[in-house]
Amino acid sequence: MPPMSLYRRVFDIIRHFVISASLAASLWATSAATAEKNWTPPGYRIHGQILSDESMSANPDPLSIALHGVPPDLTGVYTMFAGSFPERIGNADDPDDIDVIRKGITIVDPRWNRVNDSTPKFVVLSPMRNTVGENIGLVVCAFKVAERANRHERRLFNRALKLRDALARRIPSYAALFAEAK
Repeated sequence: MPPMSLYRRVFDIIRHFVISASLAASLWATSAATAEKNWTPPGYRIHGQILSDESMSANPDPLSIALHGVPPDLTGVYTMFAGSFPERIGNADDPDDIDVIRKGITIVDPRWNRVNDSTPKFVVLSPMRNTVGENIGLVVCAFKVAERANRHERRLFNRALKLRDALARRIPSYAALFAEAK
């Protein structure tokens, strides 16, 4: 039987490893949380947030509706500026978000192989438009689906486009999205 000091040494090594790993994870999480924010919204509710909130209230099927783009007076700062998860406002956009904004493409993301998602979902990233049909940013619509197979992709894609087009009828200009809500 090994001496008690050997057990103590192994215990100390394991304890040190656990504490170090915990500290590293905590620092990484804090760093990631602060690093992902690239914009702070104004101290008032913006029109874009009202549009997102009202769209969510009027439509029970989306899990979320988010608006993305470059805030006024900034260059190259792509961010989520309004949406149904307020804690995400100001998060830096991912490369696929930026592709939709810059290129005007639509991305249909059925979330295949996303086993860590808490809820199976179907996500549509489409160009945000104003009342005259100009592409002015990005609308992300996420829908909960009953299973990961997403048999309802066509219906949900059409639903996302209808939501986007309904928003467009209420957006006279991109700058209007950042105006104080009335």
